[in-house]
Amino acid sequence: MIDHLLNNPVLLKTLHLVGVFVLFAALGAVLLGGAGRMWASMLHGMALLLIIVVGFAMLKKPPMGQYWWMLKLAMWGFLGVAPVLAKRKVLPGALVLLLCLAAAAFAAWLGLRRSF
Repeated sequence: MIDHLLNNPVLLKTLHLVGVFVLFAALGAVLLGGAGRMWASMLHGMALLLIIVVGFAMLKKPPMGQYWWMLKLAMWGFLGVAPVLAKRKVLPGALVLLLCLAAAAFAAWLGLRRSF
């Protein structure tokens, strides 16, 4: 039963997108701060974990001759450290959010194109 679920591309894409939506909701909460910042940070980490696990489940075996998935890993890493950049005032929160949106758009484009 589990094997059948892990081979369902619609389920995997849906879980991947849910992870992305949760990631950005948590990212917004972290950047806004407030009382729920700890919970938002935990949710941010869980969403990152969901995204990478489901992403590799969709790939099954990464195509080593292609580099698009490695760039997606770099975008995933940036989205992971983005709250730290804002919290430590390395970059303003608004700029971090814009960079995260750009990274997500680039990662989506890479996933759709898979051209190199």
